[in-house]
Amino acid sequence: MKNMDVYTAYIDGASSGNPGDAGIGIVIYKNNEEILRESKYIGMQTNNYAEYMAFLSLLEILDKHSIKKIKIYTDSELLVKQIKGEYKIKNEAIKSFIEKIKKYKNIKYEIEHITRDKNKEADKLAKKASKRGGKLKNV
Repeated sequence: MKNMDVYTAYIDGASSGNPGDAGIGIVIYKNNEEILRESKYIGMQTNNYAEYMAFLSLLEILDKHSIKKIKIYTDSELLVKQIKGEYKIKNEAIKSFIEKIKKYKNIKYEIEHITRDKNKEADKLAKKASKRGGKLKNV
């Protein structure tokens, strides 16, 4: 039954140099089974920009696949606290992400900070993308 499905996602952004070559990693699970992973090079960016790009890219994927409810895990404490309104956003590029994120109000999500060791798959995908351009792979 579709309403009973539980979706979770792990996201990460990486930048070698900060700013430097950057990439994102996303892993999505449905009922604890991996259904999609994405690794994408996003050009010369900061680490925070990459974290937000991973989050926005996840929302775009969810919207495309009509997934309306998800639990999101990231090792970026800054992203979590800014999304929840606990930290103020001063960077203009990040402010523009917030405006784009607001367009996905039809998606209900919880976002939670986890330690890097619990985000290994998304971290690996993001680092790989930042090093060699990355690829999209559906499973």
